[in-house]
Amino acid sequence: MNSGIIIGNWNGSIDILGNQLEVNVQFTQESDFLGSISIPAQNLSDFPLVNIKLEDTNIYFEMPIPNQQITFSGKIDEDQIEGLFVQHGQSFPFQLIKAEGTPTQNGSNLEDSETFLTIDTEHGKLYGSLVLPEGDTRCPVVLIIPGSGPTDRDGNSVLLPGKNNSLKMLAQALAEHGIASLRYDKRGAGKNAQAVPPEIDTRFDLFIHDATQWVNTLKNDSRFTKVGVIGHSEGSLVGMVAAKLAGADSYVSIAGAGRPINEVLKEQLAGAPEELRGLIHTILANLTTGKTTDEIDEKLAHLFRPSVQPYLISWIKYDPTEEIAKLDIPVLIINGTHDIQVAVKDAQRLKAAKDDASLLIIENMNHVFKEAPADPQENIKTYSDPSLPLANGFVEGLIKFYKNSLVKN
Repeated sequence: MNSGIIIGNWNGSIDILGNQLEVNVQFTQESDFLGSISIPAQNLSDFPLVNIKLEDTNIYFEMPIPNQQITFSGKIDEDQIEGLFVQHGQSFPFQLIKAEGTPTQNGSNLEDSETFLTIDTEHGKLYGSLVLPEGDTRCPVVLIIPGSGPTDRDGNSVLLPGKNNSLKMLAQALAEHGIASLRYDKRGAGKNAQAVPPEIDTRFDLFIHDATQWVNTLKNDSRFTKVGVIGHSEGSLVGMVAAKLAGADSYVSIAGAGRPINEVLKEQLAGAPEELRGLIHTILANLTTGKTTDEIDEKLAHLFRPSVQPYLISWIKYDPTEEIAKLDIPVLIINGTHDIQVAVKDAQRLKAAKDDASLLIIENMNHVFKEAPADPQENIKTYSDPSLPLANGFVEGLIKFYKNSLVKN
């Protein structure tokens, strides 16, 4: 078929368990095909596509998100493409329809009301969204660090349908109480989607360095009186280390693990098929001693492929209980009783390691700060519902802590 048929702009959606995730794709051609994808709900704009292949009416392309395996394969029928979107072996149907003319840059409307600060890194400029309370007076500011995977500044992930807007809602709630905040897209997501090194060269320390730079930037901004750090999920450990290195004034862990990642993975994978358990134990034992494992079963490749193992080794060396004990600033540890990803016992471990820390356990709160049922399937539905408010007691507990650690002179 004429290869030029795919050149242009395509609009459509991915059907993820009945939820329509809007996507916009653009193809051009030089010597090879070039392409980009935008997912407005995930603050992802013009993310480059790779390995674009066109054979007769069949098209294939990939999203090179760090530590992820995301592919699209479909069939072209005139001005329509239908096919499958695949992430880590899970398949979801997608449909694209060719658009006439040149559409408005995707995601631009999401940023019109945002103010961005930037820092320069070896892998490109990073952007952070600054939310200020009303008025011109100096105020405290909090750095909000996102969790694992390609999580954006609002708390949403390209790997999940819809939005929960947990971090965005948190920033807005802080502003209502006179506290500014800066939150940023994880490398590989949103405005920072392209600021990534090759996976084989990525280390956990890179994210610590990012957070440290942001804290130092905020400390040098005359608009702010004190600087606090909030770390969510994987960002909890990142925040602990960065808060110490940069000399932050307070630290909050939300849904942070209380054990090294190798212990967390061992527990999470305890229910794996029996034929894989021996290999899992071998891989984790090797990683704990700084060794890689070359032969990986394809069923475990999404977790332990050779290119991601150096990152896991660099992560394992950090024990959250040791890092939180090093902090000599006010500390608050928060967890929800209905968090299906990080249990309350992890928060209790962190508290045991830091006797003078405050511990806040919020009834019925899940991993994205929303009240949710204990049932895992019902719980996960809240991850894609931005209409749900933050859990009762969550913001109130934070503000009570900040009145003594950031607002108080």
